[in-house]
Amino acid sequence: MKNLLTIAIILTALFYIFFRPSTSFEFELFLKVLPIAFIILYAILNMPKSRHLIHYLIIIGLVFGAVGDVTLHHFTIGLTAFLIGHLCYVVAFMTQWCSSFMRATSIVPIILFSYIIGHGLITSIVNSGKQSLIMPIILYIMVISFMVWTAIMTRNLFAAIGAILFLISDAILAWNMFVVEIPYASVLVMLFYYGAQYLIAKSLKDF
Repeated sequence: MKNLLTIAIILTALFYIFFRPSTSFEFELFLKVLPIAFIILYAILNMPKSRHLIHYLIIIGLVFGAVGDVTLHHFTIGLTAFLIGHLCYVVAFMTQWCSSFMRATSIVPIILFSYIIGHGLITSIVNSGKQSLIMPIILYIMVISFMVWTAIMTRNLFAAIGAILFLISDAILAWNMFVVEIPYASVLVMLFYYGAQYLIAKSLKDF
């Protein structure tokens, strides 16, 4: 069943990214969220028989990701949904924290990357006169950066890679939206995003 779901996730994701028809807006949203619906089901099937808080929080985080998908055209609403999803991931990953100096040092490149992206975004937003977005975006950057670090600190490879892909996806999305257009941005954003959510769902079996 899980193998069939993986195939369904890949096929529906690729169809949305490369072949979705330009029909109604509602149908496009349906196609966009369909891979996430399969990923949520995949995550549920990946939950071990002995379930803990982390398993339920990751499922809730995936659900809020789906909400963010269908509301992102209302930017602040979509951003809030993804923010709540990331907070669920943060709390989930913190329950599996494994202390390690080497893994802890990963906070340095995370902060550096987030600072560079954040500085560019805020500068562009200020210049465009959209100052009301500054605080929500700063908060979002802080939370997703912390989410990546906590994922790395779990020692779960799938969770760590998934979180990193999520950060890259959001960085491309925001840079393309507020700073400068990036070639094939929509393709890159969704490839990294679906990959991120799939790997986070897959990580459940190892928690």
